[in-house]
Amino acid sequence: MEIITKIADLQRKIVAVKANGGKVGLVPTMGALHNGHLQLVRRCVAENDCCVVSIFVNPTQFNDKNDLLHYPRTLEADCELLRSVGCTIAFVPSVEEMYPEEDTRVFELGPVAEVMEGKYRPGHFNGVAQIVSKLFYAVTPDRAYFGEKDFQQIAVIRSMVKLINSPVEIVDCPIVREEDGLALSSRNRRLTPEQRKNALNISATLFKSRTFAQNHTVAETLAFVVDTINAVDGLEVEYYEIVDGRTLLPVESWDQTDYVVGCVTVYCGEVRLIDNVIYHR
Repeated sequence: MEIITKIADLQRKIVAVKANGGKVGLVPTMGALHNGHLQLVRRCVAENDCCVVSIFVNPTQFNDKNDLLHYPRTLEADCELLRSVGCTIAFVPSVEEMYPEEDTRVFELGPVAEVMEGKYRPGHFNGVAQIVSKLFYAVTPDRAYFGEKDFQQIAVIRSMVKLINSPVEIVDCPIVREEDGLALSSRNRRLTPEQRKNALNISATLFKSRTFAQNHTVAETLAFVVDTINAVDGLEVEYYEIVDGRTLLPVESWDQTDYVVGCVTVYCGEVRLIDNVIYHR
C-alpha cells in the first residue's frame, strides 16, 4: 500500500491504472477506522483494480468546532488496518492540500439536506458536498463506497452527484454493528464504559420498535422510541424521524411508501451518536 499526500501524485497513479483499463474505487473516511470502514474497503478491493481510501478530517462539515477538535485521529493504526485488507492507496492530504483557498461553493442539495441532520447541523451537508466533490475530482473513481449508518449522507451525496453531473457510481453498504448491536462509529471510542453500556439502548430500542410498529401507528412508534431512549439515564434524543427512505421526508402512515426508515440522533453524555432502522423496503 502506498501513502500519498499530494493530489498530483495521486492522479499520476490513477492515470496509470486507468490507462490499463483498470477500475478505481474510493472509500472516503475521516480516519479512526473500525470494522465498519474495513467492510467498505474489502468490498471496494473486491470490485475494483485500485482501492483508494482517503483519510481526511474535513473542517468544513463541522458546525461544532469542539467536535472537530476532539475527533479521534489515529493515522498510524489506520494505515496498518488498511494494509491488512488490501487497500492500494491511502490518500492522506493536509487541509492546505484540499483547501488551498476557501471553498465558497454552495450546493443546492434539496430537501434531503434540509431535514434531520440538515436542521440540527446547519452547513454540515454543504461541507460534506464540498469535500466529497473535491475527492471525486482528485480521484476520479468509478465507484465510491459509503455506509448506511450515515443514511442521510448517502442521499445527500446522490443529490450532489446529480447536481455536478458526476459519473461516479454510489455504492451503499449495510450498517456494521458490534455483537451486542451497537452501530460501529469512530465516536464510540470517546464513550466511557458506563456510557458504552447505556448506548446499547439506542439500537435495542430501534430493533424493538420494528415489532412495536406492527400493531401501532407511525406517531405511536415515534413516541415509543423517543420515550424509551430518554428514559435511560445519560441518553437524550435530539431527534427521531420516521421517513421515506428515498426523499427523507416524514411519513404519516406505514403504507405511504414502500421504503420506510427511522433515523435517530442521541446524545450519550457529550458524544453524539446516530443510528437507523429500516421498517420495510
